[in-house]
Amino acid sequence: MNLTREYEINYLKDHGYVADFKKLEYSINKGLWGTSVGGKETLHSDQTLPEEAYPTQMTATADSRLTIDFTEGEISAVNGEPFTDKVKAIQKIEELVAPYALGRDMHIGDTIIGIKGRVGFEAGAPMVIIAAHKMLEKHTLTKWQQYWKDQLGNWYGMFLHEAQYLEPVMRDIEKFLQSSQRNVTGRVFIDLKPYRFITVGVESDFDLMKTDFGEYGELSKGWTADDVKGFTKILGNQMKIYHSVQNRNNKDREA
Repeated sequence: MNLTREYEINYLKDHGYVADFKKLEYSINKGLWGTSVGGKETLHSDQTLPEEAYPTQMTATADSRLTIDFTEGEISAVNGEPFTDKVKAIQKIEELVAPYALGRDMHIGDTIIGIKGRVGFEAGAPMVIIAAHKMLEKHTLTKWQQYWKDQLGNWYGMFLHEAQYLEPVMRDIEKFLQSSQRNVTGRVFIDLKPYRFITVGVESDFDLMKTDFGEYGELSKGWTADDVKGFTKILGNQMKIYHSVQNRNNKDREA
């Protein structure tokens, strides 16, 4: 029947149904990985949800420190408390961060039939977990591991969103993603504040900053000044060739 929310509310009023219709202006869907909030503001491109539309309000005012331990990319402890059940670990983090009203934002996405959609959400635990995990990856993955993990992760998320979970390529991508996490082990420190959080740093035996080859911006033990001169010359060779050819062609045209 293609009914709108406004039509439904008016229908209920006309038929004597008594309720808090202000609250009914918003549809709230709560799950493990966050809560979506849809309402009149999400139907427009230039509006956002008011404070009262969010189901979780800010009650924590004092800053606190949260630690999340990861073992091969998966949560293994929260504030030093071990978790074998990953669902319970996520729920524990949500319990700790929700009072800070973290993870609020507006999602704009494309549906499989091509329509753009907007929905508000609060996802304190996921936003903190993703940020912490990403920081640990930056410390423990190589440049190209990070690059390809991001590329394949984006494709995996898109296929999953568009109901392509059973496509065989998903199993192939999963193998890569799982392999990429073999060294993503360590502890991440996060400072919680009202409406925001800060990823402070990490401790990990696989931290690629901890090396005998030198200290970033301070000291080099893996090469000499002469090595740098040679490297710079070779690295710049391709550009020298390119500009040499351009200059020669420009001279030919001028002649």
